[in-house]
Amino acid sequence: MPELLLEILSEEIPARMQARGAEDLKRLVTDGLKAAGLTWTRADAYVTPRRLALVVDGLPPATPDVAEERRGPRVGAPQAAIDGFLKSAGVTLAQCEKRDAGKGEFWFAKVETKGRATVDAAKTAIEAAMVALPWPKSMRWGTGRTIWVRPIHSIVALFDRAVVGVEFAGLLAGNTTRGHRFLTAKSFSVTAYADYAHGLREAHVILDQNERRTMIDTATHQAAAKLGLTVRPDPGLLDEVTGLVEWPVVLTGAIDNEFMGVPQEVLITAMRAHQKYFALLDPAGRLAPHFLTVANIHTKDGGREIVAGNERVLRARLSDARFFWDQDKKARLDSRVLKLAGRVFFEGLGTIADKVERVRELARLFAPHTGADAGLCDRAALLAKADLTTEMVGEFPELQGLMGRYYALNDGEDAAVAQAIAEHYKPQGPDDSVPGAPVSIAVALADKLDTLAGFFSIGEKPTGSKDPFALRRAGIGIIRLILENKVRIMLWTVICRATALYGKEGKSSTSVAKEVLDFLIDRLKVHLREQGARHDLIAAAMGRAEDDLVRLVARVGALGDFLATEDGKNLLTAYRRAANILRIEEAKDKTRHTGDVDPALLAAPEERALAQAIAETSENSSAARSAEDFAGAMTALAGLRAPVDAFFDKVTVNADDTNLRVNRLKLLSGITKAMDRVADFSKVEG
Repeated sequence: MPELLLEILSEEIPARMQARGAEDLKRLVTDGLKAAGLTWTRADAYVTPRRLALVVDGLPPATPDVAEERRGPRVGAPQAAIDGFLKSAGVTLAQCEKRDAGKGEFWFAKVETKGRATVDAAKTAIEAAMVALPWPKSMRWGTGRTIWVRPIHSIVALFDRAVVGVEFAGLLAGNTTRGHRFLTAKSFSVTAYADYAHGLREAHVILDQNERRTMIDTATHQAAAKLGLTVRPDPGLLDEVTGLVEWPVVLTGAIDNEFMGVPQEVLITAMRAHQKYFALLDPAGRLAPHFLTVANIHTKDGGREIVAGNERVLRARLSDARFFWDQDKKARLDSRVLKLAGRVFFEGLGTIADKVERVRELARLFAPHTGADAGLCDRAALLAKADLTTEMVGEFPELQGLMGRYYALNDGEDAAVAQAIAEHYKPQGPDDSVPGAPVSIAVALADKLDTLAGFFSIGEKPTGSKDPFALRRAGIGIIRLILENKVRIMLWTVICRATALYGKEGKSSTSVAKEVLDFLIDRLKVHLREQGARHDLIAAAMGRAEDDLVRLVARVGALGDFLATEDGKNLLTAYRRAANILRIEEAKDKTRHTGDVDPALLAAPEERALAQAIAETSENSSAARSAEDFAGAMTALAGLRAPVDAFFDKVTVNADDTNLRVNRLKLLSGITKAMDRVADFSKVEG
């Protein structure tokens, strides 16, 4: 079946916008085709720095004919209504038929719409898609009013080897394109995707972005292996470089030894951020004095001039970095703390110096719970933000914390303090590691909790998909720090202190603290669901008032394990039966049947056995919960299964004797109470 081919050739599209742009083009065009009633077998989008391309294969020559039946006005309706219906349906009254619709006779018309040529539907879909493409940033060029990501040079639009008359930005689509900007001067004509992709390759353009990425990845590893080195993993840089070249050529350069005394993170960042170079590591994992760059051209000299030029540029960059390093070391880190008073943390939340003081107090509160020395936590919190005033972090903001560690060690600070300075921003995402050193944990928790407390105190909470201050990330960071390090702390107390430190007018610090705790519990639910926990079990375990996250998660796990057993499943059924009977009977009686069971009214042996089992289970599960043995608490509950089964099998709850009936309802209440002390079983589904 015929295919549709589209190419938009433009000036260089920013690498960060390319993948999304290709997907948006595919989505918008195929949505337009679908709206026209078309189907296809395959649709693929491609992108290079200078072109977006789309191929849709398996399209029919035309949209299908459509027949529909329309009901018109009632027979005998005013002539104006009938005429309006006939005009809209495109038929005459003679072509209509009368039919009884159950509420009288109505006119019915059969309207047949002939299929539309696919080439016309494609033109409409492509033009609409080009207008609607949601680029993050767009521009105008020349004297035109068209807005697009970059100036467009040409458009290729073909359906079944014939040109589709697409018009956009003053350009009319054709069947001619160009290859590499520098390596191939000639244009060439195309008729279909196969000769288009082949022609581009001949013209030094690799159209498929995934193929270019694989080529670069393979070539960099091969080049590194020749030197006995390995490429430092950097998927983000690989993606970016893929979006910078149409004909990748990997070249190897050298770093002057004079710069190797600068911290390797500085060298890597300078190469990555400014030059898009890949760093190389020696067998010990240290930065090697070499780099890899990916050129967009091959040269007669094998790239020697390109490498020499890149080495000159890198030498200048690293000279600046070394200067910053040498200058920053002349001032002790603690001497820089006072400068933080001149830097605003956020409007309404004071300066960074104010934040430092709050974090110091919170870090001391966390210290005994992480096993850290409070004095070291205080010192680390004092110095954690000081590197923000250094020249190096001013040039490379992504090195904040890491440079603080180097400067702290240079000043002779305790190694644990230096490590905490480097790690207190972590984790910064789901793939980031969590600090495991006691001082680092305490300071990282303090910093993130202060941020949450501050923004919640001024009403800057995440809403919907908007989270401009990354508070959800901070919340997940706190949860991961606590759970992965098994930090035992009652969060409510420390959250209350964190909100009180802001001393805001208006909402009380206690109400803000409640919002922060609820936010963290919601984040915990999300975190546990992502780990595979059932949402209903999370709700059941959280039904018990709890702000010790480690204990809460242990409760969720034990509950899940228990309900996976036969005893757990059957006991849950019994719980629901008891709860349903209680709800119905209490609604009839307009009273709650709680309180102690009267032993004298336990007539049947099954009643006495159940009452004894409830008492023993309550005692045993309480002891297990006190010891935080939640598996033991669930095991204790399992002891209820047999007596509960026997009770429902042999005993009639709604006895004729009123006193006996009420006593038995209290027994049922005892079952639900005993189980609800362990978890809120009413929230368990299934």
